[in-house]
Amino acid sequence: MMNALESTSTRPYLVRALYEWCTDNGLTPYVAVLADDTVKVPREYVQNGEIVLNISVDATSGLKLSNEFIEFKARFAGVAREIVVPMDRVIAIYARESGQGMAFPAPVPVVSDDGAPPPELSDEPPPAAKGIQLVTQPGTSSGDGLPPEPPQPAKRKRPALKRIK
Repeated sequence: MMNALESTSTRPYLVRALYEWCTDNGLTPYVAVLADDTVKVPREYVQNGEIVLNISVDATSGLKLSNEFIEFKARFAGVAREIVVPMDRVIAIYARESGQGMAFPAPVPVVSDDGAPPPELSDEPPPAAKGIQLVTQPGTSSGDGLPPEPPQPAKRKRPALKRIK
């Protein structure tokens, strides 16, 4: 018989299930990620040590939700970037439109190369997970509107094509 310490994490299974639920219901799946040195994301979009990523089919290319990583390619300010997120760094997955989803316990921070001890962990949920409603009962809604959009960089004027008939 396998004990809890020997079993695999439920996090990747729950992330995949909620991703599928979002897509089946026409919702946009977002993941909130603790952005430490183990995460490959555009650092200019990280705020307070976290980043929120749109993982919908329309926003990603080559999305893989494995037991160890979330991997995909996405455009940030028009530039294609490769994203690699260890599954244990996902702190929430939710639908942008309704806020319904699930927050996970924050992972234990990785000790930095200089040997400094990790900062104290707080019982306070991470900022990206605040306002996320845990899906416990069907038909419930958060009632507090849309979660905030991920931060956008300063807008650059992009050339536009004009169709002439």
